[in-house]
Amino acid sequence: MLESLESLLLDYGYTGLFLASFLASTILPFGSEGIVVILIYMGFNIPAVVLVASTGNFLGACTSYYIGLKGRGYIEKYLRIRPDEIKKAETYFSKYGSYVLLFTWVPIIGDAFTVAGGLLRLRFLVFSIFVFTGKFLRYLAVAYFAGIF
Repeated sequence: MLESLESLLLDYGYTGLFLASFLASTILPFGSEGIVVILIYMGFNIPAVVLVASTGNFLGACTSYYIGLKGRGYIEKYLRIRPDEIKKAETYFSKYGSYVLLFTWVPIIGDAFTVAGGLLRLRFLVFSIFVFTGKFLRYLAVAYFAGIF
């Protein structure tokens, strides 16, 4: 199913990339990096690909942040994040502060970081700066390595 979803999203170029990046940061268990690489190989504008993917992924993270603001009941209802993952994310926050949000792209724990940011009522501006920066740097690295190989 995910393969057919990815191929459908690829047919829509930047719009498909935006949707894939958004969904990958919220409810669907797949990454959008492959679509980034394919679009680059297809000749799409690299800065635009990086910006579109970063923006979509950031807005998906904002959705998770909002669900975290609403409380633990919403997390269990709408997201596939286990309570132990949230607890681990909160531990990282208490140890490292807001800097952990630079790593929201990390599989499994990254989504928990965004939700924990909401649960902990982190200021949205701080959340936005760290999350967007981390996601942008990740897609920039993906685009860079895609361009080399």
